[in-house]
Amino acid sequence: MNIEYHKWYSDRLGRDMELKVYGHSGKPFIIFPCQGGRFYESEDFGMIDALSYLINAGRIKVFTLDGIDNESWANFGAHPSIRGARHNQYDSYVLMEAVPFIRNHCQSNDIKIGLTGFSMGAYHAANFFFRHPYVFDTSIAISGLYDLKTFVGDYVDNHVYYNSPIMFLSNLEDEAILNMYRQSKIVICCGQGAWEEEMLEDTYQMKEILERKGVPAMIDIWGHDVNHDWPWWKKMLPYFIEKLGY
Repeated sequence: MNIEYHKWYSDRLGRDMELKVYGHSGKPFIIFPCQGGRFYESEDFGMIDALSYLINAGRIKVFTLDGIDNESWANFGAHPSIRGARHNQYDSYVLMEAVPFIRNHCQSNDIKIGLTGFSMGAYHAANFFFRHPYVFDTSIAISGLYDLKTFVGDYVDNHVYYNSPIMFLSNLEDEAILNMYRQSKIVICCGQGAWEEEMLEDTYQMKEILERKGVPAMIDIWGHDVNHDWPWWKKMLPYFIEKLGY
């Protein structure tokens, strides 16, 4: 397997950012880390091994990004508006730095990218997809929250609203954007086991919203033995990538 490590200073974030690449060709997928996680998390927890047969066959190419959750939404010592502003800097980093890097790596200036992640990474996979469907065409969000109430309570400003899919999708009426969703591949999955209660509630809310908007999505609820943890996520992600035809 081709494995590469990359690091550069991000002017948008004012810090070094790191990532790894796995594979030589295929559909590009970003994996976002869990809350407080790093770019090497997927490798350390065995996710890259679980995906290796897809990577080695040239069906997917995986890019594992660094996160800055502890500087943004999970920075509980800061006011939510400050945290939201920091997240939007991360949004800019992903769009203006990571995406061009991925497209250059794939030797295509217009290739659309898939997104995935688990827990907080699932939030990012959904949020980035629904905010930027002209860049991303696939989202596999597993065991995620899609509302920021856990982090900011009842506080709402533009940063919070436009980074909470449950909020902004509920009021979205732009048919051009909705049609981009309809032409994309969307998976939202959750178990019913330990530590999945809040995630299950948000998953059902997303199901209701997407159905109301006429947006096809695979909403998959797994069993009561399926916990919020890596052993299950390593079964889920390869399953969904296969199911979507990659």
